[in-house]
Order: sequence, then structure tokens, then C-alpha cells
Amino acid sequence: MRIYISRDMASVALGADDVARAFEEAGCDVVRTGSRGLFSIEPLVEVEQDGARIGYGPVGPQDVAAVLDGSHAARLGRVDDLPFFASQQRFTFARCGLTDPVSLDDYQAHGGWKGLERARSLPSAEVVEIVTASGLRGRGGAGFPTGIKWKTVLDARSADKFIVCNADEGDSGTFADRMLMEGDPYCLIEGMAIAAHAVGAGHGYIYVRSEYPFAIRTMRAAIEASAHLVAPFTLEVREGAGAYVCGEETALLDSIEGKRGQVRAKPPLPALQGLFGKPTVINNVLSLAAVPFILAEGAEAYASVGFGRSRGTMPVQLAGNVRHGGLYEVGFGITLGELVNDVGGGTASGRAVRAVQVGGPLGAYFPPSMFHLPFDYESFAQAGGLIGHAGITVFDDSVDMAHMARFALKFCAAESCGKCTPCRIGSTRGVEIMDHIIAARGGAPASRTRQEDTGYLGKALYSRAPDRIDVSVDAQVGLLRDLSDVMKHGSLCALGGFTPYPVLSALDYFPEDFGASSPVTEAAE
Repeated sequence: MRIYISRDMASVALGADDVARAFEEAGCDVVRTGSRGLFSIEPLVEVEQDGARIGYGPVGPQDVAAVLDGSHAARLGRVDDLPFFASQQRFTFARCGLTDPVSLDDYQAHGGWKGLERARSLPSAEVVEIVTASGLRGRGGAGFPTGIKWKTVLDARSADKFIVCNADEGDSGTFADRMLMEGDPYCLIEGMAIAAHAVGAGHGYIYVRSEYPFAIRTMRAAIEASAHLVAPFTLEVREGAGAYVCGEETALLDSIEGKRGQVRAKPPLPALQGLFGKPTVINNVLSLAAVPFILAEGAEAYASVGFGRSRGTMPVQLAGNVRHGGLYEVGFGITLGELVNDVGGGTASGRAVRAVQVGGPLGAYFPPSMFHLPFDYESFAQAGGLIGHAGITVFDDSVDMAHMARFALKFCAAESCGKCTPCRIGSTRGVEIMDHIIAARGGAPASRTRQEDTGYLGKALYSRAPDRIDVSVDAQVGLLRDLSDVMKHGSLCALGGFTPYPVLSALDYFPEDFGASSPVTEAAE
């Protein structure tokens, strides 16, 4: 009897290795796959019966006999028929959870290499045109059109060009990059090989954070096994050392070059002077992994799904206090409320949802009153937020939003590369202001003299009133807004520039947690 069990890091953390060992000891043929993406049913065991795979989960080592005779209470039936999976549009993650990640035969049997085969039958410029027509945009940050980036590198004159995959998945509540590298590594390799053909690059780097040992091991094994198929293009994995700022593309390039990860000033753009000063394509894992589908199925098939200027699908990651956490790939346009309540099932605690943070630790917080927002780049930008890597972290009504705003500033202070003043100093000063605000909720004095307050907050406010200053919460909130404006528009990269998003959204939508009197309408004005 053939049994399928995930080897994904999340599944292993929940006991998948012990479960697999128990089935092997029972004489079963066990195939280790990637994760399907619904962690509440992991460890998931799928039993092959009459050409179909019947799922059971979660399963423990003691459940082997009950699974094999079909009597286990956690029998799920066909996993594809579960509501969580049946409503998805899996373009990028179509194979994840189905195949042996390092089996070349498995990958080819499930449609692998078709995109690369078609790409290599076309001129480079035509491949770039297909990617441009698909509407594919960067899946890791600002959503810059992928085809335009590739066209810039294609047109650059240089004997050497590089493809760099940004797999430094540092945002809290995100795991799509890791899941794909562990569950379908050849998809990423194929996407990078297509990019190399499209722009004329000879070598590529996959920059993976060191906290992903399973992904690193799987990618290296897959690169070695597929080297003959993607030649003359060559690939290697570079491990990061845990710096969040190295998720920014120019800091990542410095890290690959062996330097301290610091943000570079732009221009020059990496597409013109990137890695080792050469023209470089830098894309996120999900951007590159979407390319094989686009080349194999055509630009129209990809562009026909989506909403507005956001085309194709997005692997949304549901995390935090949510009942059904996991990866859900769907076309742009689904509302935030549908993702949190219908797909995610609301909070795991059973309490009311109070806020969700979209886009990682530097993403904006949204209350349920904003759940009508369609999940696409423009709608979120207009609402003062960003999609980023599409991580959604859910909080129930026990959360203190003032402390969450402080956390964003503290996170920025800890992770700043230190190159620009707004990020390096602004985040630290922001933490100090937040400490004043949180303390004031407990009854701090409404005003102080110059002699009574010589700290940063006092000095900043004395510039407005030289004798006696107003240190009420509203005054401190005003100073925090001024500081956020400087960070947003003066920082060199998105680390300092995006930190104001969680701070300002918490102030706008949850002013009561700060003791402030200004409602969202006044804040918007």
C-alpha cells in the first residue's frame, strides 16, 4: 500500500517523521511529499486506493492500524474535495503536496519542464513579451511588473548577467517561499532557467535565510539533480545570516558579494548595475515560480484570472490567531473578509476578530470594518496598506494595538542596517514616544516644564512651546505622526519607509488603545 506523508518543515514539527516511520514499519511504501498547505490537518496521511488518494489527519504514530483499515475518525476523504482546497486556483502550487519534491520523474509526469521547453524554442525578446502580457508583478513587495524588469536586463549590454532569487522570507506569518522550495523545488529552478534564457544570463543565485535548513537541503539536491536539464545555466544556493534587511534587494546583493548587508542608493538600478556590478534580475520566489505556468499555458491563461491591474493568483498565507492557518492560492479580487472569515474560519480562540495585519511586520492593521477590501495591490495601497508577500496575521479582541505599534518601531530599530538617519534614529525615537504614550494611559501629567522633562520627547515638544509643554497623549500622538511622515518619505529603503504603516493604521483605526481623542476621520484629514 502506498502512503503519502509530507516532509515539509511544518509537518515535521508536528510529528510527520514519526508517523512516516510507523507506516514504514507496518510494511507500507511511504512517499514523502511537500505539504498541501492546511496545517490544522497535519500530519496528513494520504492512502492510495483505486487511483485516488484518501486523506486522514491529523494522524499520530499510534493511528497506523486505524488508517490502514479505514476506521480512523479523522478520515477526510479526497483532500482535493475539502472546501479549503476545492475553492483554490492553484497555478504556482499545483504540484505541492502531490509529488516527491526531488524526483525528476515525478516533476516531469506532472507537467514539469514544459515552460522551459517552450521558452527555449522562442527568441529571448518574445519570452519577455509573454511574461509582460501575463501581467505578472513582483510577489514580494511593491508589485513591480516582472516583464519590465526583465526587459531592462535584456536590453543592458554586458557579457555577464545574473538571475538572483530572493528567498529571504523574513516577514512574520509568511511561509510560501519555504513551502515551495521544500515541496516543489524544480518549479523554482525552471522559472529561473526561463528567466536566464529571457535576458541572457549564465548564472543564478538563490539567497535563502539560514533558518530554513530543510529548504536549503532540498534546493541543493534539486539543483544537482537537474543541472543537465538547465545547462548551460548554472545555479547555487547562498545562505543568509538572519538579517531582515537582506530581504531588500540591494542589501541582499551586498550579502551575496560577501559584504555587510546594507541598502544601496538608487540609481543605479540592479537591473543595470546589480550583482558584482553586472545587470541582474532580482525576483521573489513566488514571481519566478509563476513563470513556468505562464510559458506552458500562455499569457492569456494567467492574465484571465485576477482583479484590475493585479493579474494571476496570489498564494495567501493565513497565520496568527486563526482557525485554519495555511496557504491558500487564489486569484486577486477575493475580499479580505472572505479570506479571514470564510477561508480562515475566524479566530482560533473563538473570540471576535479585532485586527488583521497584511504584508508582514511592516504591513498595515485593518479592522473588520475594512474587510470589504478586495485583495489586490491598488485597493490596499489606496487604503494605506500593502499586500507585500501576502501574509495575513489575525488578532482577536484581546490585542493591545498600542503595544503592536511599539513592536513595529522596536522591530525596525533592531533590524535597521543603520545606513540612513530616518530609519536608524527615527525608529529608536519612535519607541521612546510610544513608551510615553503607553505610560500616559496610566495617568501621566498633562504638562511639564523644561526642567522636569529633558528627554527626547520634551526637547521635541519644547521647539513648539518654549516654556511649558503639552505632553498630553494627543500631543505625543501628533509628534509620532510627524516622525512617521519623516520615516516614510526620507528612509532609503522599505524597512524605514514601511514601518509607519502599522503605526499609523493602529493610530487611525484603534485610537482608543492610545488614549487619543482623534478619530480616523480627523487623522485622515
